[in-house]
Amino acid sequence: MKSRCIVIGAGDLTVGEIALEESDFVIAVDGGLSYCGLLNVEPDYIIGDFDSVSEGEREAISRLQEEIPDRVRQLKPQKDDTDMLSALKFGLEEGYRDFRIYGGLGGRFDHAFANIQCLLYLKNHGAVGYLVDGTGMILVLQNEAVHFKKGLEGYMSLFTLGKEARGVTIEGMKYPLENYTMSNDFPIGISNEFIGEEAVVSVEEGELVCIIQYILDE
Repeated sequence: MKSRCIVIGAGDLTVGEIALEESDFVIAVDGGLSYCGLLNVEPDYIIGDFDSVSEGEREAISRLQEEIPDRVRQLKPQKDDTDMLSALKFGLEEGYRDFRIYGGLGGRFDHAFANIQCLLYLKNHGAVGYLVDGTGMILVLQNEAVHFKKGLEGYMSLFTLGKEARGVTIEGMKYPLENYTMSNDFPIGISNEFIGEEAVVSVEEGELVCIIQYILDE
């Protein structure tokens, strides 16, 4: 199996660096190209319709299209897929199944929500994705259990993506649940707390958005 696909979007940049492995495959999505310069990251591909980039970014993209045209994929502004989803589909086509998305949150709420839906798209296509920010991450669970290591500090919130999720169980956290049916009109899963134990979250039938906010040592 191939290593990770690192995707850098144009949302809020909340990390000072990305610890890359040599085998990582990096995609800059539209205005996320500017973050690559700040992070000293060279993308393998640049994907987007480039309709919202700055003039300086547009000039940089034009130079790249001349110098390395095979690594720039310009999309039409009028399309069904978002730029982010197009990038994720390309990563899937290249054989990647582990996606880490930076710059996918903040800014417009509709863009952030669309990126959460993209996590479910990855799950439905045999992959896993994480929306990563400086102190946490978002992932999607689907008919599965996820384990969290001992010693974590912070908060976890769970919300169902569908009308309901059945058989939701939370162990090793401040507020446990057992075989609960979680609905989308009652936010019972908000602001649970890690207590230093190994935590397990599982759902037997349905999809959950899991939002993690860590408390980091200073």
